Amino acid sequence: MNKLFALAVALSAVTASAPVAAAGAGAFSVVNQTGLNMTNLTIRRYGTDGWKALGSAPSPGARGSVAFTDPDCAFDIQATLQGVGTVVWTGVNLCEVKTVILNRNASGALWVDYE
Repeated sequence: MNKLFALAVALSAVTASAPVAAAGAGAFSVVNQTGLNMTNLTIRRYGTDGWKALGSAPSPGARGSVAFTDPDCAFDIQATLQGVGTVVWTGVNLCEVKTVILNRNASGALWVDYE
């Protein structure tokens, strides 16, 4: 009985000390709430230079699915907006997020909402 108890304690100690992997960024949906046609949707880790294509950008008011995985959470998302040019939403948190809503108002302010 003592050996069984010791084995149970040893196993619980091993599993309790096992590191938990960070969630990181996963697949998400992007919504174009800019009111403008969007092209060239790209992403990079926050503050880096390596932009990667995210696929086709959704039409104004539409939603598109993005297949994406990365161990980090903070990203910059870039797009070209018709009549405006290239814009960047910085520091977008993609961990534990299902939907990223890209916004722009008439004065040009950019922000992100999350679902």
